[in-house]
Amino acid sequence: MNVHLTPELEALVRGKIRTGLFKSENDVVSAALRLLADHDRRRAEHHRELRSALAEGIAEADRGELLDGPEVVDRLHAFLRDSRDFRDTRE
Repeated sequence: MNVHLTPELEALVRGKIRTGLFKSENDVVSAALRLLADHDRRRAEHHRELRSALAEGIAEADRGELLDGPEVVDRLHAFLRDSRDFRDTRE
C-alpha cells in the first residue's frame, strides 16, 4: 500500500522520528492508526452509552418519573454546594 501525505503530515512524521520515539515512518503511521482505532472504539462506546441513557430517560418519562425545572435546579445547587464543602474539607 502506498500512502501520499501532505507536506505538513510528512513533516509531522519526520519530526516524530527525530524525537527518537519512532524508528521509521511505518512505526509512526502504525501508532497513529492504533490511536485512530482506539478513538473509534471509544466513540462507539460513548454512543452506546448515550443511546442507553436516552432510552432510560424515555422509559422514565413514560412512567411519569419527571422532575420539574425548579426541582432540578435545586438539586444541582445542592450537589454543587456539597461538592464545594467536600473539597473545602480536603484542602
